[in-house]
Amino acid sequence: MLVIDCDPQANATAGLGIDPSASGKNMYEVFMSGIDGFPKVMIQDIIKKTASGIDLAPAHLDMVGAEPYLYHASFPTGVLKEALTNIKNQYSYIFIDTPPSVGQFVINGLFAADHVIVTLDSGLFALNGVTTLSTIFSDIKNNLGKDIIPDMAIVSRWGEGLFQSCSQTEAQEKTDIFTMLRNIFYKPHEPSPEDLKAEEEHKNEQTRLLVTLNEIKHRFPSVYTVPYSSAVYEAQKRGMPISHFAPGSSAGIAYKTIAEEVMRWN
Repeated sequence: MLVIDCDPQANATAGLGIDPSASGKNMYEVFMSGIDGFPKVMIQDIIKKTASGIDLAPAHLDMVGAEPYLYHASFPTGVLKEALTNIKNQYSYIFIDTPPSVGQFVINGLFAADHVIVTLDSGLFALNGVTTLSTIFSDIKNNLGKDIIPDMAIVSRWGEGLFQSCSQTEAQEKTDIFTMLRNIFYKPHEPSPEDLKAEEEHKNEQTRLLVTLNEIKHRFPSVYTVPYSSAVYEAQKRGMPISHFAPGSSAGIAYKTIAEEVMRWN
């Protein structure tokens, strides 16, 4: 498997244990190869082996400077697709990680991909991101003739600070001996106005999340939620995929289910 990091923030690169600031060729050189006058660097020349066994075409912050040049390439949206010509048959799966902001890297990734997975978080602006992507897909179809139909949406960090905190609170109340004794011998605590307000906000947030999820399900053929898990952060710090670091965590189990669907696409 190969991961191609097309995001100048290089989160995929760091997440696979490669220092984005390290010297060496990266996707900057590959993209600049599509510009007249710049040295030709093949994507196979920059691929690194990672500790997880996944091959990586790393990103670098220098890629920010490459994007303006891409507008002057002979085929700006096809630079990545052309770069993959010689290696696409060497891998069973090639994953292209694109930036969250609209630009040539996103369009190159979409143009090169056979399938499209949209990742969202459970924040307030998730639906705004879906609307923006729909506009990009429409523009690509109108201007380039390629119809982009997303195969899947993944809503990450699902229930962060909400469902998880509720389950933790309920578990604590069931096992806390002091709470049990207090409930037996003392009058239950009357909720304050602040408590009532917090409970109402909690209910409203639950409703918002469910409404958002239902709306996303109307727009994508397949939708998965990945629960918030601190194991993801720990895996990223160690430069390992969650599948290798904590496969039994809630997030690890969710991503395993997603991976099994993706594997059925071929």
